[in-house]
Amino acid sequence: MTAGRSKPLLGSLKPPGDKSISHRALIFGLLAKGVTPIEGLLEGDDVLRTADACRALGAKVERLGEGKWRVEGAGLGSLLAPKEVLDFGNAGTGTRLMMGVVGGHAIKATFDGDASLRKRPMRRILDPLVLMGVDVLSETEGGRCPITIQGTGEPAPIEYRSPVASAQLKSAVLLAGLNSPGRTTVIESEASRDHTEKMLSYFGATVHVEKEGAHGRKITLEGRPTLNAREVIVPADPSSAAFPLVAALLVPGSDVTIIGMMMNPLRIGLLTTLQEMGAQIDVTNPRIEGGEDVADLRVRHSQLKGVDVPADRAPSMIDEYPVLAVAAAFAKGETRMRGLSELRVKESDRLAAVAAGLAANGIEHRIEGDDLIVVGTGHVAGGGTVETHLDHRIAMSFLVMGLASDKPVTIDDAAMIATSFPTFRPALEKLGATFS
Repeated sequence: MTAGRSKPLLGSLKPPGDKSISHRALIFGLLAKGVTPIEGLLEGDDVLRTADACRALGAKVERLGEGKWRVEGAGLGSLLAPKEVLDFGNAGTGTRLMMGVVGGHAIKATFDGDASLRKRPMRRILDPLVLMGVDVLSETEGGRCPITIQGTGEPAPIEYRSPVASAQLKSAVLLAGLNSPGRTTVIESEASRDHTEKMLSYFGATVHVEKEGAHGRKITLEGRPTLNAREVIVPADPSSAAFPLVAALLVPGSDVTIIGMMMNPLRIGLLTTLQEMGAQIDVTNPRIEGGEDVADLRVRHSQLKGVDVPADRAPSMIDEYPVLAVAAAFAKGETRMRGLSELRVKESDRLAAVAAGLAANGIEHRIEGDDLIVVGTGHVAGGGTVETHLDHRIAMSFLVMGLASDKPVTIDDAAMIATSFPTFRPALEKLGATFS
């Protein structure tokens, strides 16, 4: 797929439902008593794999219409052992969260996925689950899928200090701890996104959250709550909104309104960074939907300047660094993005993939340790072909680059964009983007 220099992007766009919330809405529907209606569910492949896994574990999951679903839960403590392998495709979030769910029940399950998922490390999830009483019956070298675990109906209550700021790790431990007879505590030195804690409370669990040090949090869950079904309205995904947002900033003459974007403080690091770079972004109509802060954004073409992005911002924008690197290429001056070690273990080694994409399009950059430095000159020559490494965010980021560069930018594979933003191409074409 190729993106060429575009005319001004004009109009409004509602990005797909948030992927993190969509996974969790299905999972909490599985664990709750009653029927959980979901509106605005992201219908990308990753989330649909989680829906399939919920069915395999005993829930009735139905699609009622576009974005409208209902889940009739099996109930906490009442899950069925799946008859077949749980195939999560490319969905790292679904895999890791569901390992926690299965780990807290006396059932056996095998987790697997595509070639990309099989490269992703799962040992960080398995280690705390083993402390809770889970048996790892088989795993591929390095703690990778396929993995078979035997869960426990009596998960040991533990206090676990997370070695990395990972919402997936934290969520797996808390989800396993739901069926524990005691208190499960996770301590983070850097706060990660808090959707699981919010949804636990929303569905009726007792969760205590305290500050831990300068940037951390201590989360304590009371085991064996009664989870009652609740309606979930899924807000627009900040990680998906990032692509039309940055495109509107880069394409001259653009004026785009992004409708209903989640404004959770632990998810808007990109917005904060772009505003520091001089982006014209007006935040309007703030409101609360499904327990999350939401707002509309009016985004206009802006001349950006290079900035220093602190490492402690990484958890709030970890998926947005590829498209930030594209914005930095069009900025004037040097942008240093600090502390990106977590990018090395995403769907691809995103740090290496971003650097290769920048090099293919003639952009001066360097990697120093876990920092990425991009030297922007205000415009990009383009003309390169970018290897996506089966990574949807690499694919969309460099297509955004092509919309504003002198020469078109081509990506080698667009198929995986459907995992998170299946309407990416038609939605941006409606605004005026040029793809072929």
